[in-house]
Amino acid sequence: MDERIETPRLQVPRTKIPAGSTGIAGKQTGIYPIDSPGGWQLIGRTPIKLYDPLESPPVLLNAGDYLRFVPIGEKEYLRIQDLINKNQYKVNIIVKEGSNHGKN
Repeated sequence: MDERIETPRLQVPRTKIPAGSTGIAGKQTGIYPIDSPGGWQLIGRTPIKLYDPLESPPVLLNAGDYLRFVPIGEKEYLRIQDLINKNQYKVNIIVKEGSNHGKN
């Protein structure tokens, strides 16, 4: 991560962060996969479900996966969320040689 956007964790964590919230803590970025407490500085949110216990596998991402964050506006967020709710949205995953994506 570019050190120019590095930021410390909150001194007092929030009690509930909505699933899909994107944040920065120190030199890391991350996405909250479920509603949970947390102390990262929030910078955005994704409508994509990162964890769904009814799916197999239940997690979308694996350790070591690379993500590209793409900014979208509220209208596009709601459009994607609607497609997800209708099971009509497909996440674009590019598997590169040597990747562990999809492997247990």
